[in-house]
Amino acid sequence: MSALQSIDLIRLTNDIKAWGRALGFQQVGISDVDLSQHETYLTQWLENDYHGDMEYMAAHGMKRARPAELVPGTLRVISVRMDYLPPDASFARHLKNNRIGYISRYALGRDYHKLVRNRLKKLGQKITDTLAHTAYRPFVDSAPVLEHAIAEKAGIGWTGKHSLTLSRDAGSWFFLGELFVNLPLPIDEPVEEGCGSCTACLTMCPTNAIVAPYTVDARKCISYLTIENSGPIPEALRPLMGNRIYGCDDCQLVCPWNRYASVTEESDFAPREVLHGQRLETLFLWDEETFLKNTEGSAIRRIGHERWLRNIAVAMGNADPDTSILAALEKRSGQVSPLVQTHIDWALARQRKNTSAKEAARQQQRLIRVVEKGLPRDA
Repeated sequence: MSALQSIDLIRLTNDIKAWGRALGFQQVGISDVDLSQHETYLTQWLENDYHGDMEYMAAHGMKRARPAELVPGTLRVISVRMDYLPPDASFARHLKNNRIGYISRYALGRDYHKLVRNRLKKLGQKITDTLAHTAYRPFVDSAPVLEHAIAEKAGIGWTGKHSLTLSRDAGSWFFLGELFVNLPLPIDEPVEEGCGSCTACLTMCPTNAIVAPYTVDARKCISYLTIENSGPIPEALRPLMGNRIYGCDDCQLVCPWNRYASVTEESDFAPREVLHGQRLETLFLWDEETFLKNTEGSAIRRIGHERWLRNIAVAMGNADPDTSILAALEKRSGQVSPLVQTHIDWALARQRKNTSAKEAARQQQRLIRVVEKGLPRDA
């Protein structure tokens, strides 16, 4: 009798979930590898060019929806959830002050990719210690994996209309990770969808990037524009970005389910003071050495200093007229790459004309009112 035939897979699954929780995951679920129902949607999304310049989304064909092709021998995917909502998130306060650089709250602390991946590797090793011939491979945004579809099948949550995974216990303030294994573990059942008729995320998106329920046009999404996009930010979208310099949380902030989220217990996800609530001109005047030092171990470092300056220049153009912002823009002008200079010129013109994006400001104030009503008390 083989080792696999002699082991109690139900007991092993329960052990895996217990080990996962002990490693700091708030939830662990098991999915099979049949994601065929998502292939048509993925194909249409790519054909509509909604992935923008993210060529990696199309580079691997349908492997993204076929885990067993990505890692031959895979029978199950262990999906994990790790909460990241930081203490003192200061959502409303920082969005309200357009002289402050707003950074998506997932990126204020340590880069989650390595942290979650290392925990997944430890989980895989725990399984191997029990069943020696187990093959496993961890993924955290590191390969063509449909993480939200897997999380949905594994019972972690359902896919919200903003395309993120939603949980009744944690809203959407969590990271996902996957461990591909060659074990025929019992699978979990999907949970009931909970969005109903709510369209808050669609109506609140500053750039109308959620073009239909469950469909995001990345080319209009602020997270894409400030992180994935390496070129100029379309001028028509710049006034709508407000003071968001790295990512955007708006579709999550207005989601009613996020009022049930808990603050993370992971100290690595606590906001770094050097990034949290800093004035735009302070961040804009960092030289490359300072940028690399202050973003060491952070997800922000991946965009590089040039895009950092580009993003901040846009936010400075959207800020209320301010002599210190104007002075910082003028100081950098002529000392940067053509990409950054284009955005500085735009920002200078707006500052000098004493203008602001009034519609974006009204949208932001509406968001703040919603957020202040629904956030956890300690967020």
